[in-house]
Amino acid sequence: MTNKAPSPNARRTYDLAERTAKFGTAVVSFAGKIRKTTVSLPLISQLVRSGTSVGADYLEADEACSHKDFHHRITICRKEARETMHWLRMIVTAEPGTREDSRRLWKEAHELVLIFSTIAAKREKVK
Repeated sequence: MTNKAPSPNARRTYDLAERTAKFGTAVVSFAGKIRKTTVSLPLISQLVRSGTSVGADYLEADEACSHKDFHHRITICRKEARETMHWLRMIVTAEPGTREDSRRLWKEAHELVLIFSTIAAKREKVK
């Protein structure tokens, strides 16, 4: 390992399948730490569903049979990431002590929304 900064022209590689899987596991871990109440339980359930769905839907997109199918599935990824942001906000309302951990997950969900939006926009131009 060197202390040299990578060249500005060096191409960085990203493994979106791995990133979305890590996001899903982080959501599951976060959900396990939330105090269980009659208000928080349904929110936790919704959060886990949407947060883990992002990665599963990305895997489906990656296996799409056509450009149209890929675009449709990527937009579903974006919707699930946005929905996760919503449930995180609701959980913070119900359990204010979760604010800091929720904020980190919210930022990652937001970055995923931006990534999926960019992918969808580029695919739209390919049509």
